Amino acid sequence: MTKRLVEIDDTLLEQARAATGASTIRATVDAALRRVVGEEAVQRHIEWLRSTDGLDLDVLTDIRAPRFSEGA
Repeated sequence: MTKRLVEIDDTLLEQARAATGASTIRATVDAALRRVVGEEAVQRHIEWLRSTDGLDLDVLTDIRAPRFSEGA
């Protein structure tokens, strides 16, 4: 890990701290960076789904349906 000296907007930092629930500046920055990277990965996945046939909604519905066993 590399130590860096950066200027950070105080208002934006406090908004990020509130949004992430982090208690320190370091934890806030880490959480915000992870969120940005995660959102980008989600967007890539969405674009991939759009470029293919995507999800079969019937399969998704079946997967999410509650399962009951006989005798339960």
